[in-house]
Amino acid sequence: MESPALEVAAQQLARGEAASRGHSSTEAIANLIGKTVSHYRIVEKVGSGGMGVVYKAQDTKLPRLVALKFLPEVGAESSEALERFEREAHAASALNHPNICTIYDVDEDDGQPFIAMELLEGQTLKEMLAVASISDRRSGGQRPPLQLNTLLDLAVQIADGLDAAHARGIIHRDIKPANILITARGQAKILDFGLAKWTRAGAGLSHRIDNGGVTAPADHTSAPPHDSESSLTDTGMAIGTVAYMSPEQARGERLDARTDLFSFGSVLYEMATGRQAFDGKTSGAVFGAILHEAPTPPLSLKPDLGINIHD
Repeated sequence: MESPALEVAAQQLARGEAASRGHSSTEAIANLIGKTVSHYRIVEKVGSGGMGVVYKAQDTKLPRLVALKFLPEVGAESSEALERFEREAHAASALNHPNICTIYDVDEDDGQPFIAMELLEGQTLKEMLAVASISDRRSGGQRPPLQLNTLLDLAVQIADGLDAAHARGIIHRDIKPANILITARGQAKILDFGLAKWTRAGAGLSHRIDNGGVTAPADHTSAPPHDSESSLTDTGMAIGTVAYMSPEQARGERLDARTDLFSFGSVLYEMATGRQAFDGKTSGAVFGAILHEAPTPPLSLKPDLGINIHD
């Protein structure tokens, strides 16, 4: 349930094509270690998934380490996978905010596109909550997974990053704990804009008041020309990760910035309770919960949360 629908499809495509070719993607990955791609020397592999392989690399022009994200070789032949990869590069590169992973460069090597981005060390919010959940069970399951001051600090940072994206007319569409990284210094970073949607005008969390009316921030970025009616944004498609989708995502309707706010609310619920706001044994059951049910009140799951709030 934690993989976007397109990501699942891309993974299946990758497995099928790799099998038909009779070679292992692991061997291709190993061949990049120690090589120089453009002006980046590959140091080590740091992660991989259906839509990208990430390496730590040394920038030979500037004294810094970066993360290089490559579209997997098999994925590069999928037009949808390539479009998502390009979408991530365009969307994230338009944003410059301390709570959004910074894009340095977009290039390709021997036909393989890659993104050079900020190298982040830490753990995802998903990993942080998993560790907190283990500690919570040991303590009897009463206290919130995160201390309230930590929860509020991270929440403000994530909201600020989303506000910056929305003000530039960019909707993330896949806000979930796995796409939020917490650095060793406690800084939240929003990752993976591969499902981002561009809108014609910004719609940030905070609006300015003008002559008694509410208007969206004036500063916004227009969508790339190829993005207006792409296959990734057509009405009728459910785009995102099932457990964190908004109702309009689940129904395949047109989206605006509010869909990220709903997903963010689901993330906040999980940060406070250690449980997903909407759960089920199948994707259909989760869709049904999102559309027709209200989450269990947090205080009934974590009575100590109320104590912390009143303190």
